[in-house]
Amino acid sequence: QVQVVESGGGLVQAGESLRLSCTVSGSIPGSFFSFNAMNWYRQAPGKEREWVATITGSSSTNYADSVKGRFTVSRDNAKNTGYLTMNSLKPEDTAVYYCNIRPPPPRIDSYWGQGTQVTVSS
Repeated sequence: QVQVVESGGGLVQAGESLRLSCTVSGSIPGSFFSFNAMNWYRQAPGKEREWVATITGSSSTNYADSVKGRFTVSRDNAKNTGYLTMNSLKPEDTAVYYCNIRPPPPRIDSYWGQGTQVTVSS
Protein backbone atom coordinates (compact mmCIF):
# COMPACT_ATOMS: atom_id res chain seq x y z
CA GLN A 1 0.00 0.00 0.00
CA VAL A 2 1.34 3.39 -0.98
CA GLN A 3 1.43 6.17 1.59
CA VAL A 4 2.21 9.78 0.77
CA VAL A 5 2.96 11.94 3.79
CA GLU A 6 3.59 15.68 3.81
CA SER A 7 5.27 17.44 6.70
CA GLY A 8 6.90 20.73 7.56
CA GLY A 9 3.95 23.06 7.61
CA GLY A 10 3.44 25.62 10.30
CA LEU A 11 2.81 29.23 11.22
CA VAL A 12 5.31 31.82 10.00
CA GLN A 13 5.41 35.56 9.47
CA ALA A 14 5.42 37.18 6.07
CA GLY A 15 8.87 37.14 4.52
CA GLU A 16 9.96 34.00 6.29
CA SER A 17 10.64 30.57 4.83
CA LEU A 18 9.43 27.00 5.22
CA ARG A 19 10.44 23.70 3.68
CA LEU A 20 7.78 21.09 3.13
CA SER A 21 8.63 17.43 2.70
CA CYS A 22 6.75 14.70 0.91
CA THR A 23 7.77 11.13 1.68
CA VAL A 24 6.45 8.09 -0.15
CA SER A 25 6.40 4.71 1.52
CA GLY A 26 5.35 1.47 -0.09
CA SER A 27 5.65 0.70 -3.77
CA ILE A 28 3.56 2.14 -6.56
CA PRO A 29 2.82 -0.90 -8.72
CA GLY A 30 4.92 -0.99 -11.85
CA SER A 31 6.88 2.18 -11.07
CA PHE A 32 9.89 3.33 -9.13
CA PHE A 33 9.86 6.53 -7.08
CA SER A 34 12.52 8.07 -9.29
CA PHE A 35 10.30 7.67 -12.36
CA ASN A 36 7.35 9.49 -10.90
CA ALA A 37 6.49 13.15 -11.08
CA MET A 38 5.88 14.94 -7.83
CA ASN A 39 3.33 17.70 -7.89
CA TRP A 40 2.52 20.20 -5.19
CA TYR A 41 -0.94 21.70 -4.88
CA ARG A 42 -2.53 24.00 -2.35
CA GLN A 43 -6.02 24.85 -1.24
CA ALA A 44 -6.91 28.01 0.62
CA PRO A 45 -10.14 28.30 2.61
CA GLY A 46 -13.11 28.76 0.32
CA LYS A 47 -11.01 28.32 -2.83
CA GLU A 48 -10.40 25.60 -5.36
CA ARG A 49 -7.28 23.46 -5.08
CA GLU A 50 -4.57 24.93 -7.29
CA TRP A 51 -1.39 23.56 -8.75
CA VAL A 52 1.82 25.05 -7.34
CA ALA A 53 4.83 23.20 -8.74
CA THR A 54 6.05 20.01 -10.39
CA ILE A 55 9.29 18.09 -10.52
CA THR A 56 9.39 15.26 -13.03
CA GLY A 57 11.26 11.98 -12.90
CA SER A 58 14.01 13.61 -14.93
CA SER A 59 14.06 16.52 -12.44
CA SER A 60 12.57 19.08 -14.78
CA THR A 61 10.67 21.68 -12.80
CA ASN A 62 7.76 23.96 -13.43
CA TYR A 63 6.04 26.55 -11.26
CA ALA A 64 2.82 28.49 -11.07
CA ASP A 65 3.35 32.17 -11.82
CA SER A 66 2.26 33.09 -8.30
CA VAL A 67 5.23 31.27 -6.73
CA LYS A 68 7.87 31.50 -9.45
CA GLY A 69 11.11 32.88 -8.07
CA ARG A 70 10.07 32.24 -4.44
CA PHE A 71 9.42 28.48 -4.30
CA THR A 72 11.81 25.69 -5.28
CA VAL A 73 10.87 22.06 -5.75
CA SER A 74 13.48 19.32 -5.40
CA ARG A 75 13.75 15.61 -4.74
CA ASP A 76 16.01 13.03 -3.12
CA ASN A 77 15.28 9.73 -4.81
CA ALA A 78 17.44 7.80 -2.35
CA LYS A 79 15.07 8.89 0.42
CA ASN A 80 11.84 8.62 -1.61
CA THR A 81 11.29 12.22 -0.59
CA GLY A 82 10.58 15.48 -2.32
CA TYR A 83 10.72 19.00 -1.01
CA LEU A 84 9.03 22.33 -1.55
CA THR A 85 11.19 25.17 -0.27
CA MET A 86 9.13 28.32 0.15
CA ASN A 87 10.88 31.65 0.58
CA SER A 88 9.54 35.17 0.96
CA LEU A 89 6.21 33.81 2.08
CA LYS A 90 3.15 36.01 1.78
CA PRO A 91 -0.19 35.87 3.60
CA GLU A 92 -1.80 34.76 0.33
CA ASP A 93 0.35 31.61 0.45
CA THR A 94 -1.73 30.45 3.42
CA ALA A 95 -3.29 27.12 2.47
CA VAL A 96 -3.20 23.40 2.99
CA TYR A 97 -0.41 22.06 0.80
CA TYR A 98 -0.77 18.66 -0.81
CA CYS A 99 1.73 16.37 -2.47
CA ASN A 100 0.66 14.30 -5.46
CA ILE A 101 2.71 11.48 -6.96
CA ARG A 102 2.04 10.59 -10.56
CA PRO A 103 3.66 7.81 -12.61
CA PRO A 104 4.71 8.78 -16.11
CA PRO A 105 2.26 8.57 -19.04
CA PRO A 106 0.32 6.69 -20.22
CA ARG A 107 -0.63 5.89 -16.65
CA ILE A 108 -3.43 7.94 -15.18
CA ASP A 109 -3.27 6.86 -11.54
CA SER A 110 -1.95 9.25 -8.90
CA TYR A 111 -1.48 9.26 -5.16
CA TRP A 112 -2.26 12.06 -2.71
CA GLY A 113 -1.08 12.92 0.75
CA GLN A 114 -3.30 14.23 3.52
CA GLY A 115 -1.91 17.77 3.33
CA THR A 116 -0.01 20.04 5.66
CA GLN A 117 -1.18 23.46 6.82
CA VAL A 118 0.88 26.54 6.05
CA THR A 119 -0.21 29.79 7.65
CA VAL A 120 1.53 33.06 6.91
CA SER A 121 0.72 36.00 9.16
CA SER A 122 1.13 39.60 8.06
